[in-house]
Amino acid sequence: MAVTVIALAATACGGSSKDAGTSDSSSSSSGSYSGKGIGLAYDVGGKGDQSFNDAAYAGLQKAEKEFKLSGRDIEPQDNESDADKVQRLEQLAQAGYNPVIGVGFAYAPAVKEAAAKFPKITFGIIDDETIKADNVADLVFHEEQSSYLAGVAAAKATKKNHIGFIGGVDVPLIHKFEAGFDQGAKSVKPGIKIESQYLTQTPAEGGFASPDKGRDAASGQIDAGADVLYAAAGLSGQGVISEASAKKVWAIGVDSDQYKQSALAKYKDVILGSALKNVGGAVYDLVKSVYNGDPKTGTVRYGLDNDGVGFADSNPKYQAMTAAVAAVDKAKQDIVAGKITVNTK
Repeated sequence: MAVTVIALAATACGGSSKDAGTSDSSSSSSGSYSGKGIGLAYDVGGKGDQSFNDAAYAGLQKAEKEFKLSGRDIEPQDNESDADKVQRLEQLAQAGYNPVIGVGFAYAPAVKEAAAKFPKITFGIIDDETIKADNVADLVFHEEQSSYLAGVAAAKATKKNHIGFIGGVDVPLIHKFEAGFDQGAKSVKPGIKIESQYLTQTPAEGGFASPDKGRDAASGQIDAGADVLYAAAGLSGQGVISEASAKKVWAIGVDSDQYKQSALAKYKDVILGSALKNVGGAVYDLVKSVYNGDPKTGTVRYGLDNDGVGFADSNPKYQAMTAAVAAVDKAKQDIVAGKITVNTK
């Protein structure tokens, strides 16, 4: 299964946030933990997407091993309702799992309802900060920052001054990816041409779970002249990467270091890099806080300043692009220093 970067955050931002950092496992005390283990409910696309859900699973695995806890992860169903999500979360809470984590913003209504019914259980939700409750941690990220770095890399790598963005679903979260990518690319080449396409209007239409849709969108953008494609589309991104490989253009991965994903090994030569989102680290951090008897609640935000997002440089071909590597490193430093404010829209 997937392996993702579990770089633990040093700090957290946000008014009611607790410190996102962690201490050595030797400081953990199982005597303060009350629960059966870790409950994880996946977003559309499920485990095996080599991206968003698999990053969460990697965090679950790390926490299971370090704290000697059991874990249960549950797959989503096609065309499911909020009621289905509520039932899934309540099933985990009723069984005694603590924390219970919903992977993805679509779980917001379900987390709100389930958390109210199980006040002694800590709930976590990834990519949503609308749930305000004493037993809920909203785990959110500066996706626009890692996407800015992806834009810089794309602008440095393109030979046609023409790149493309493919979003899974036309929602504000994915707009952040596009906004950062566009800004980063234009910081290098103001006149660069950027194709943009969203696969669906709603998650239920399969925008995050349809490699064929990603493949078709990639084909169209490549035919239009783009030679570097960045997809923020979950499982659909596999189709983008496979089409990039077939047409011999660059692809930029998302969430996990997709160059290292075994299921994508035959395409890895065209994966320039990946815009990382340390979902695994966020899952691990929340589990550790519950295990130590001091559960995180409120908004816990991850960015470049605490290694919550980043840009993976695993591909030796990218590493050889010294000008691109230097530009990405400089952009990261400037964002962390506050010299660059990255757009979210």
